[in-house]
Amino acid sequence: MKDILETIILNLVDNKEFVNIKEIEGEKSIIFEVKVAESDMGKIIGKQGRIAKSIRTVMKAVATKEQKRVSVEFIG
Repeated sequence: MKDILETIILNLVDNKEFVNIKEIEGEKSIIFEVKVAESDMGKIIGKQGRIAKSIRTVMKAVATKEQKRVSVEFIG
């Protein structure tokens, strides 16, 4: 699941070397903390948060197959 998120993020940003995805796994839930360069934060969030919402929607769909809950947090 982390590799899917990583692929999405890396295709959106310019500074790929600053991308860091931390996975915190619980019993029935997973939290992903995504850190990107400050200059790429707008590309990840998008206008009115549309891209961030889309990323979360895709990850929730993937997590549903594994019967888990997922949360994606973007940290600047």
